[in-house]
Amino acid sequence: MIQVRLPDGSERQFAQPITVAEFAKSIGPGLAKAALAGKVNGELVDTSYVIESDASVAIVTGKDSEGLDLIRHSTAHLLAYAVKQLFPTAQVTIGPVIENGFYYDFSYDRPFTPEDLSAIEERMRELANRNEPVVREVWKRDDAVAFFRAQGEMYKAEIIQSIPAEQSISLYREGDFIDLCRGPHVPSTGQLKVFKLMKVAGAYWRGDHRNEMLQRIYGTAWVNQADQDAYLHMLAEAEKRDHRRLGRELDLFHLQDDAPGMVFWHPRGFAIWQQVEQYMRRIYQDNGYQEIRCPQVLDRSLWERSGHWENYKDAMFTTASEQRDYAVKPMNCPGHVQVYNAGLRSYRDLPLRYGEFGACHRNEPSGALHGIMRVRGFVQDDGHIFCTEDQIQQECATYTKLLQAVYADFGFEQIIYKLATRPAKRVGSDALWDKAEAALANSLTASGVSFIVSEGDGAFYGPKIEYSLKDALGRVWQCGTMQVDFNMPMRLGAEFVDVDNTRKHPVMLHRAIVGSMERFIGILIEHHAGALPMWLAPVQCVIMSITEVQAAYAADVAQTLKKQGFRVESDLRNEKINYKIRENSLQKIPYLLVVGEKERQAGQVSVRARGGIDLGVMSLESFSDRLGDDVKSKRSSPLAKSA
Repeated sequence: MIQVRLPDGSERQFAQPITVAEFAKSIGPGLAKAALAGKVNGELVDTSYVIESDASVAIVTGKDSEGLDLIRHSTAHLLAYAVKQLFPTAQVTIGPVIENGFYYDFSYDRPFTPEDLSAIEERMRELANRNEPVVREVWKRDDAVAFFRAQGEMYKAEIIQSIPAEQSISLYREGDFIDLCRGPHVPSTGQLKVFKLMKVAGAYWRGDHRNEMLQRIYGTAWVNQADQDAYLHMLAEAEKRDHRRLGRELDLFHLQDDAPGMVFWHPRGFAIWQQVEQYMRRIYQDNGYQEIRCPQVLDRSLWERSGHWENYKDAMFTTASEQRDYAVKPMNCPGHVQVYNAGLRSYRDLPLRYGEFGACHRNEPSGALHGIMRVRGFVQDDGHIFCTEDQIQQECATYTKLLQAVYADFGFEQIIYKLATRPAKRVGSDALWDKAEAALANSLTASGVSFIVSEGDGAFYGPKIEYSLKDALGRVWQCGTMQVDFNMPMRLGAEFVDVDNTRKHPVMLHRAIVGSMERFIGILIEHHAGALPMWLAPVQCVIMSITEVQAAYAADVAQTLKKQGFRVESDLRNEKINYKIRENSLQKIPYLLVVGEKERQAGQVSVRARGGIDLGVMSLESFSDRLGDDVKSKRSSPLAKSA
C-alpha cells in the first residue's frame, strides 16, 4: 500500500502507483479540473508524475503562487509555439518567468512589428482553444542535440550541448511543437486562458554584447481576467505617473548625453530636493547624529584596505595624479571610518552616530540607467553608527521606529521588512553571526512588525535588514537598510578602549532611510503622481490677477507670503483668468489664489485647492494660517481640510 499525506495532515492509501492527476481526482472532480501540478515531498512536479511510494502530496492550482508561475511559464512556451507556426525560420532560445509575466527570445531575420504581435497573440488563443496536452518526454542529451540541429534550432542545440553528456534531459511537447524545459508545465494548453503580449525589445544572446542581438517578446499571464485587467490598469496609471514624463511636464529636471546618468536639477526640482534634504537634516539633528563631510576622491590604497578595490573596482570611476591612483567614492563608509579613527575612542563614546549627504558615483552600465531612479551620480542620506555588540539591538530598534515615522511623513504607510542572514562566504565567527542575527530579529520583534527571513542573502561582512515601501500603485521599492558590519572596522583599524582597558573593534552599522536622494524623489513623484504634499511642493501657491489693476496687490500678496517662508509665485500675465487657472492647475500646485477688484479692495484672496475645489474668499491671514497648518501637519493633500 502507498500512503499519501495531504497538507491538512489527513492520509489516503492506494494499492498501486498513482499519478498526481489521479490523486487529485480521488479527492474530487473540482480539484482534478483545477490541478495544474503537484508538490511531492516538496518538489514541484507535473500532474502526470507517478507517485510510487509513501509521500506528502499537495495539489497546485491557480490560487497558489507556484500555480501562477506555472501558467506564465507555460504561456511562454505557447508563445514560442505560435511564433514557430507563423514564422517557421525563427529560432527559439530561452523563455523564463519574470515578475508579472514572461518573455521569450527569438532569432529572426527582421524585427517583429506590432502587427506581428497581434497575429502571434491571436494564434496563441487558437492553440489554447485546441486544449492540446502538454506532455513531458525524457531524452538522451546527444539525441536532443541532433534533433534540434536538424530542426535548424542552433541556439537550443547549444544550450543542450552545455549539459553533461550523461545527464538525461526533459522536453515538453504540445501539438507539433517541442521545447527544452525542466518543467513542470500545466497539463494542457486549454488552461492558458488569460494572457497578453506587451512589447518587443532587443536582448543579446546570453546577455553578452559581443553576441547576436535577439528579439525579446514580453507578455503577461494571469489566472483570471479581473487580475489581468487590474494589472493593465496599474501599468496605465504607472505610465501617467512616470517620473521622467512628469519631470518634463512640471519642469523639475532633465538628463542629457553630455552627463549620462547625472541629473540636471531645475529650480522647481531642486526645491523638492532641498525640502527632502532639510527634513532629513533635522532628523539627523534630533536623533543624535553628527553631520560630517568626507572627500569625493580617495587614494587607491584606502579602497584596497576596505576591500572595495578587489570586489568593486569595475563599478568605480578612477583617476590618477602624480603617479598615484585614486577612485571617486562609490560609497561613504571608508571615509566615515577615517573620521572615527581621527581620535582615541572610549566605550563611553559609543554609540557614535555619523550622518552625511554624501555624493557618490558608480559606473553603472548605460543600459541599466533609468531616469533619476538608476543613475551614476547620486547623493545618499548615509549614516554609520559605531557601537558595541551589546548595543546593536537597541540601535536597530530605535532606527526602525525612526524610519517608520519618516516614511509616514512622506506619505508611505506600508513597509515590508526583510532580515537577510549569513551567506555561505562570510567573515567572522558563527557565534558573532548568531549574536548579530538575533539582535536584528529581536529589534524587529520589539518594533512590533512581522518580517521575512531571507536565508543567505546577507552581506559577507554581516546580516542586514532591508526596508521596502509600497507606493500608491502597490509597487515595492527597497529604500532603507540597516547592515551590521564586523569586517570594515577591523580592516581599517577602527578601535575603542573598553571598560577593561583593552582595545576592541567597534561594530559598524550602515544605515540609510531614503537611500539615493535622486531615486527617492523619483519614487515620491510617481507615488503622488506629481501632486506632492503641500510641505514638499516646489511651488505651494500661485497668485493670479484678473486684470492689470490688481497686479500690484497680487505682487504684494506674493511678497507677504514669501516673507513668511512659503514658496510662492505670481502670475500677472495679461491673459484671461480661466487660462491662467488651467495652466497652473496642470502644474499640480496645491493652492491657486485669484485676486480681482473685490478681493483687492477687501484685502482678501479667493482660494482654489488642487483638484478644482473652490474654498471661497478668505483673509490673507486666514490663508497664511492654513498654509502653515498644512506644512506643519505634512498633510498629503490640501483637500483634507475644509475651508
